[in-house]
Amino acid sequence: MSTPASSTTPTSVAASSTSATPTAPGALPLIGHALQLARRPLPFMTSLREHGTVVRIRIGPTPAFVVTDPALTRKVLVTDSAHFVKGGKIIDALRMFFGDGLATVADGDTHLRNRRLIQPMFNKVHIADRGAAMIDQVQEVVSAWHAVVPRDVYADMNEVALSAFLVALFGADLPEHLEGEFVTLMPEIMKGAIRQTILPPWIARLPLPANRAHADRVARLRTLIDQAIDHRAERSPGLAPSADVVSADAERCPYAEAGAKDQDGLFKTLLTAEEPLTRQQLQDEAITLLTGAIETTGTTLAWTLYEITQHDEIQRRLREELTAVCGDRPLRYDDVAQLHYARQVLQESIRKYGPAWMVTRTAARDVDLGGHRIPEGADVVWSPYLHQHDALYFPDPDTFDPDRWTAERTPAARGSFLAFGDGRRKCIGENFAWAELQIILASILQAWPRFTLTSRPPRAQAVVTVKPDTLTMAYYPQATSTSQASAEEARLLQPLKSRQKQ
Repeated sequence: MSTPASSTTPTSVAASSTSATPTAPGALPLIGHALQLARRPLPFMTSLREHGTVVRIRIGPTPAFVVTDPALTRKVLVTDSAHFVKGGKIIDALRMFFGDGLATVADGDTHLRNRRLIQPMFNKVHIADRGAAMIDQVQEVVSAWHAVVPRDVYADMNEVALSAFLVALFGADLPEHLEGEFVTLMPEIMKGAIRQTILPPWIARLPLPANRAHADRVARLRTLIDQAIDHRAERSPGLAPSADVVSADAERCPYAEAGAKDQDGLFKTLLTAEEPLTRQQLQDEAITLLTGAIETTGTTLAWTLYEITQHDEIQRRLREELTAVCGDRPLRYDDVAQLHYARQVLQESIRKYGPAWMVTRTAARDVDLGGHRIPEGADVVWSPYLHQHDALYFPDPDTFDPDRWTAERTPAARGSFLAFGDGRRKCIGENFAWAELQIILASILQAWPRFTLTSRPPRAQAVVTVKPDTLTMAYYPQATSTSQASAEEARLLQPLKSRQKQ
């Protein structure tokens, strides 16, 4: 690993002694490294570390610079962040979906204002206010799963994460038809957003059926968000919209705080801001928040449940901790802070599986980074997945080891754990994410004394997040023996098998 310059601003390129930036092998004419990124993105990304601390790749004819040294990545995100602005192919594609939400809006006054406005939504006091409602919602969802019959874990985790976040965001009394449509719509929208991220921009703009369907779904999502906001206003005296607010994107959203109640949800913070957001801005922020709460949370939980089925000792320790904290009663929000081992398990899932594997910035000027010349306008790529599989910081990185995160061992790894980013664009919802992950994991463990893998072991699939390509499990209402479980599973699955034969 090289040691970056200690200066807090980039060295002038003309005055510095820059070295030639190595180019990754395997580039093909016209498409560059695009085929490797499409076919084997994770092995390709982690292999770049062998070639240097900054490595040049080509995506089609366009060069990009991949930073493989976590110390240099921190310069990009923190020390020299003014010279590496939010942008690049991934951000540009997602902006078509998110609009100018907090995750995609360009650096500057708008981003700073919106971040300051949204930050209070995710402080620990506000999250605690929503804790009981989230727990009730999660317990209702997970206890309704059918026993024994194999279930799609990734889909289930996305659904429960979305359901919990809707309660936290809009309140506990969101109409059932709105919640149901959110749950149905969001997975399809995420598929469309992923497709547009991968395709060249000119294809994403063509009037193709898939592009039109995606645009229609996004428009429907914005309508649902409007309905959720208006429902919230109707249920809360003093949060009443004007008659034309739905159609007037450019108009200021005339909400004013007048005794709004805690059950209004976290979104009340935006609705009651001193400098109100437009309806378009409210939609953009809601989409950003919903997407961030689903994809990364669902992916982390799916991998966590998989690893639990593979390690009996980890599952035993999780259940013993939960019993020690809660006894025989259901989970309460105050319990979450005491589930230390559960947090270690979740952090190791985030460490091993990303969940983000490629993030981009754009060089705002010619800049020297660790002795490498980065030209103005170039994409700079950093990868949480790459850094979190660096054996220098995480020995035996492919091994799932929650004890990496004990108090004694954490400091050695902290500098290379970048799942939530860092600096002024660090994930604003980190505190909420930990609370939601803990609540959902604990609720599943309490509701289901036993669950087993029913599919082959999943393979990591790098899309926007590092998701399992296939993952099904069966859940059992009591900790039955293997022979009893097999007999019960055969009995309950027989009707399903009979229908399949017909």
